[in-house]
Amino acid sequence: MQSVLACARLLARTALGLGTSLRQTSESREFRLVTASCGFGKDLDKPGNIVRKGMCFGDDACFIATHRLADVLGVADGVGGWRDYGVDPSQFSTTLMRTCERLVQEGRFVPSNPVGILTASYNEMLQNKAPLLGSSTACLVVLDRQNHCLHTANLGDSGFLVIRDGRIIHRSDEQQHYFNTPFQLAIAPPEAQGNVLSDSPESAEDAMFDVKVGDIILTATDGLFDNMPDFMILQELRHLKDSSYQSIQQIATKIAEQARHLAYDPIYMSPFAQHACANGLNVRGGKPDDITVLLSVVTEGGD
Repeated sequence: MQSVLACARLLARTALGLGTSLRQTSESREFRLVTASCGFGKDLDKPGNIVRKGMCFGDDACFIATHRLADVLGVADGVGGWRDYGVDPSQFSTTLMRTCERLVQEGRFVPSNPVGILTASYNEMLQNKAPLLGSSTACLVVLDRQNHCLHTANLGDSGFLVIRDGRIIHRSDEQQHYFNTPFQLAIAPPEAQGNVLSDSPESAEDAMFDVKVGDIILTATDGLFDNMPDFMILQELRHLKDSSYQSIQQIATKIAEQARHLAYDPIYMSPFAQHACANGLNVRGGKPDDITVLLSVVTEGGD
């Protein structure tokens, strides 16, 4: 009997050790994002051309950064109204994204706190001797490589989708003060402070999700979401062949091109037109706008 009990204890310890080993192996796996980008500026004479000034499409800007702890990406949409005051709206959004990118590359961030990245970037811009005037929405997505978690921060009407097995399992919520007036970071001249809409980076909606290999993350400015409903985006994503950069780039380009085409369709009832009608406005057609699309797939393994 003692021999039988001893064998049982040995088997239990062996099984426990095996389970621990499997768990450690699972937890030691690193996830990463393979990301491609595409975009269009709305002021192009030829809608088929892509303008890419660094990572800037019109007044939109974006970045894709890799660190040993995390993969981080972001989009920002410069508010075009500043052009009426002689200010280039793209400078604010581009500087915001470039600063976020540098902070990540320098390791000055915590993967679980994308709002902290946005706050540090904005504060650095405020502290410049000659502050850069303008305003912008912003959306940051961070994949924690070790913990397999996606951490997000969204301020305004840019946003992201998380797609698994052909279904949207997470979608960011728009932050609007009122129709077509999103939350935004801003730096205004002293004489205009109080008259310019400005939100705190801490107002960004933050979220955390577990992700799996094969999950798709689409991050974009409102130029996409105002022109393409979710079902159209999902239709394009069904053509994604694999997680290679070439395949992802092909689909990112198709999505951006489709949104660009719909933006100039005068009879199409775009999501923007539907929202306008819901707010008592008689609007029809697409919404010409800058479009930025970052398309990512969660994969397993190192760089």
